[in-house]
Amino acid sequence: MQKETDRLNLDEYRDVWVFAEQRDSKLRGVALELLGKGRELADSLNVKLVAILLGNNVADQCQELVSYGADKVISVDDPRLEHYQTDIYADIITRQVLTSKPEIFIIGATFLGRDLAPRIARRIGTGLTADCTGLDIDEEARLLVQTRPAYGGNIIASIVTPSVRPQMATVRPRVMKALDRDTARRGEIINIPPAIDEKNIMVKIVEIVKESKRSVNLEEADIIVSGGRGVEAPEKFRVIQELAEVLEAEVGASRDVVDAGWIPSTHQVGQTGKTVRPKLYIACGISGAVQHMAGMRESETIVAINNDPDALIFQIADYGIVADLHQVLPLLTKKIRQSMEER
Repeated sequence: MQKETDRLNLDEYRDVWVFAEQRDSKLRGVALELLGKGRELADSLNVKLVAILLGNNVADQCQELVSYGADKVISVDDPRLEHYQTDIYADIITRQVLTSKPEIFIIGATFLGRDLAPRIARRIGTGLTADCTGLDIDEEARLLVQTRPAYGGNIIASIVTPSVRPQMATVRPRVMKALDRDTARRGEIINIPPAIDEKNIMVKIVEIVKESKRSVNLEEADIIVSGGRGVEAPEKFRVIQELAEVLEAEVGASRDVVDAGWIPSTHQVGQTGKTVRPKLYIACGISGAVQHMAGMRESETIVAINNDPDALIFQIADYGIVADLHQVLPLLTKKIRQSMEER
């Protein structure tokens, strides 16, 4: 925990930190996205951007972090860190934060990040803003302005942490943009011993069982085909799935159809679901509620198919088709399949 005197000495805290999440010794996309935003924040404050990386055999990823914007990488590489364990990761990172005193610390709002960030914040005695969709600097007050939806997405709240440090936030994947990879960049790489106290290990991983079914990975998908109430019934979702299959895309959904039990919540796109930024987003039978559009409006290309010409989704769509999706999608799927077979 921070002492009260530490909290008042805000000038001691410098630098922007990013938790570089990895899996199977490979960086997750959210780590690169946060580096892009972190670079912007660090430049605004005229401080360094630091990435902290924990894992096993992650030495090759240190230079990658530098290539994507980090000035310094703190690497903790140990076989015992191959798989995420809450207490071990939280202990190691907490020690580094208390020693180095970063001004800002941002973590991806992934399943791992949502478990890790509040534990670190509690141990340090600082605040935490969860599921941010925007981060900016109030340069006059030298504060991190943390933006997130509130009250079910009906308002957007701007939150600041004026009296404690670091200013901590988790950020939704795919809402920030990674920088272009620059292999010519050079940075400082510091290897830190893990100093794991075996007595503090409360959980032992006995076996890792991979799910046999294909997992839903909306945040990193290049193409998403989403269905809404206009699909009309759960059994009619097959037309969405068939188009997704030929496009090698993920299946998304609006909150309404998830609440109705038509499709699992892992497919939900929106402020109360996943925030996505695919190259192509096809919205089928989705009217365009504010909460849904907030979760997908940053997609590179948006195609909307709806039989209501006044549907709000058309306001942000790059291409709009006013028609019955059950007539359009089978034809589109057939045409794409034929085109692929002719290659």
